[in-house]
This record gives sequence, C-alpha cells and structure tokens, in this order.
Amino acid sequence: MTITYLHKAGWLVALVLLQALILNNLHIGGYATPFLYIYLLLKFEADVPTNRLMLWAFVLGLMVDIFSDTPGLNAASTVLLAFVRPTLLRLFVPRDLQETLVPAIHTMGINVFLKYATTAVLLHHAVLLSLESFSFAHLPELLLRIISSTLFTMLCVLALEMLFQKGKR
Repeated sequence: MTITYLHKAGWLVALVLLQALILNNLHIGGYATPFLYIYLLLKFEADVPTNRLMLWAFVLGLMVDIFSDTPGLNAASTVLLAFVRPTLLRLFVPRDLQETLVPAIHTMGINVFLKYATTAVLLHHAVLLSLESFSFAHLPELLLRIISSTLFTMLCVLALEMLFQKGKR
C-alpha cells in the first residue's frame, strides 16, 4: 500500500511539473491548453474512498495553483472532479467491475474509457475555465476554449494511455 502511494506521489510531482513548466505555456490558437495533470485523478482505482480522492485532488490542484499563480481555481475544479468521479464510474462501468477497476483502455475498453474520460475532462474544464473567466459575457469564446482544451487534453490522455498500454504487453 505504501508503494502504491509513493507511486502516485511520483505521478503527482511529475504531472504538476509537466503542467507548470510546459503545458501551461502551450496554447494552440490562443484557445486550447491541455490540462494533463487531471490524468492522475482519472487513473485512481475505483474503490478509493471519495474523501481520500478529494484530498489527493486538493493537493494536486493546489500544487498546480501555486506554480501557475491561479488562486484556487485548479484546486476547486479538481476537488469537484474527485467528488463526481464515483458517479461517472457508476454511469459508464458495469457493476460487477466497479470494485476492482483501475480505469484504463485495456480494462474498460476504448469506448467506455473515452466516454468516462471525456465526460470527466469536459466537466473539469468547464468549471476551471468558467471560474477563470468569471463571466459569461463572452460565452462563445468560453465555449470554444472549453471544447478545444477538452479535445487537446483528451489527445494527451489517449497518448499516455497508448504509451502505457504498450508497456503492459
């Protein structure tokens, strides 16, 4: 169990550094920014208690906030994602797999994983970018940022999934 938490802590540090040093400076067309750090929350085991997952999410979001100079926006959106994640898993995963599941393409299948991950990423980005803009005055631009960032993040998530799926064969 300690090894698992050390492994997750390593992922947390690596994803926060990747987000803060590289991905926050990557803007395609001025709209799409990948928020790959939420990959850690997507990959937690399904049987992790929600309060523990929310604590991990808060620490993850707070670390990104500290490095990105955003006052609590990432922490708020990641905690919400951690709170909603069990419901998303119940929506997309059959009941007999829910307790032992580690969400991945090779365990869930590509269609189910895409539905789960895309819904989670879209929710996270909608909350994060809405809090960041703090206004619906420019709604079309906000929607474009949410959709483009979701697509870009999903491409990065799928790239990581394919990379680690090949390593498991």
